[in-house]
Amino acid sequence: MVRKQTDDKTDLQDVRLSSRERHSHAFLPLLLIAGDYLAVVLAETMALYLRRFLPCLPTPDFNIPNIYFYIIVPVIFICFLHVMRTYLPTVAFWQLARNVFYAVLYSILMILMLMYFGKVSAVVSRLFVGFTWLFSFNLILVIRYLVKRFLNSHGLLQIPVLFVGAGRTAELVLKSFRHDAGYGYRIIGFVDDNPVSEQLAKNYPILGGFADAERIVKETAVDYVIITAPGLSNAEMLTMVDRLQPYVKHLSFVPDFIGLPVGNLEVSSLVDESMLVIGVRNNLASAWNRALKRVFDLTMSLLGMVVAVPLGLLIALAIYIDSPGPVIFAHLRIGQNRKVFPCYKFRTMVPDAEVRLREYLLEHPEAEAEWQNSFKLKEDPRITRVGHFLRKTSLDELPQLLNVLKGEMSLVGPRPIVRREIIKYGEYFRDFVLVPPGITGMWQVNGRSDTTYDERVRMDSWYVRNWSVWIDLVYLLKTVRVVVSGRGAY
Repeated sequence: MVRKQTDDKTDLQDVRLSSRERHSHAFLPLLLIAGDYLAVVLAETMALYLRRFLPCLPTPDFNIPNIYFYIIVPVIFICFLHVMRTYLPTVAFWQLARNVFYAVLYSILMILMLMYFGKVSAVVSRLFVGFTWLFSFNLILVIRYLVKRFLNSHGLLQIPVLFVGAGRTAELVLKSFRHDAGYGYRIIGFVDDNPVSEQLAKNYPILGGFADAERIVKETAVDYVIITAPGLSNAEMLTMVDRLQPYVKHLSFVPDFIGLPVGNLEVSSLVDESMLVIGVRNNLASAWNRALKRVFDLTMSLLGMVVAVPLGLLIALAIYIDSPGPVIFAHLRIGQNRKVFPCYKFRTMVPDAEVRLREYLLEHPEAEAEWQNSFKLKEDPRITRVGHFLRKTSLDELPQLLNVLKGEMSLVGPRPIVRREIIKYGEYFRDFVLVPPGITGMWQVNGRSDTTYDERVRMDSWYVRNWSVWIDLVYLLKTVRVVVSGRGAY
């Protein structure tokens, strides 16, 4: 539980950590290993069942000895999961997904190699191995997610951490911790001379100022410290790190690099000179990565069409019954390399939408500023009854799968914009035109229409500079959650 600050000075004895509180998270890897074992055995069971009972396949004549099924195969998976550092107590979930993917891949390759040298590859179903690969990856992630969510929501097996700095940066870090199940920190308090965040000062104890940091670390016995004070000068930051590092197991800090493409950093050191060298990769400059993104888009879009086509027919019928007129609306948008393309959507507005908009803005001058600021209206008179539902669920964007198949859009990317919005992007427009715009993206999963326009622009730029196939996969999964909740859509 978080202790709220009740007076100007917090007694450090109230937050001093017991040995059990400091080390309880050491049991987390054991719990995760147990969950992974269950996931692998369940994946094997499902794969074996499918292989034996699929009506379109001949009945196999192979049998898997129990020692392989329950011991050797799960142990191989757990070993590679350990090698890929998936048992760290705190790691971003998208990074965990990437590491689990490679761990499962290496495990399957090891199993195939053992089958070959054991001369049993001819009698073991390849389809069984493929099913095991697919099911194990998904089940490991699902069980990991459920376990971490449960532990975090109940405050169990978490790492006590002290924050140095209680400003906007600390708020953003805490927001990431709350929204990402991969992290598992329990905040014991903050250190700051002048905590500018009223929210943090209200909900967490302020244990002292920067000059007290060393004493606070000693008296609370905390092992993990995060410095979230990028406003400190280089000399002050180095001094703070030098003062605290000898007394903690792990110290991390947020440097004044906000906006840097942190997803593609390469860090090395010049030991003799005590210098840090930071390199930045441009993933999208690689032809291989661009081809990989295109293959990912085509594969996922074709799979999605299986559901999208019948669902789209039902939506089209509902639109026509509610408001007779064209079902599909094509609006010209700016795409990659400044090319203009027709962006398809299900029609959510009345046929005379432009006339209706002009009349509404004349009658409601207060709405003019809202329209000029974001080109959206919370109370939009043009939207039909079915249109409200489609926008709330984002189903109006379903036809954009056709844009993806044509190569005009991507599943994940910057928000598609119209020509009059270019001026609002300023210097960031050069980032925008490097990739196809996306059906979903950062702004859609971070508040959608509730975000400011400047925030959307920065999110689009961040995505382009930090792109990876794993980020695309994460945002697709987050989009599902946001669409279900309906948060920020209008």
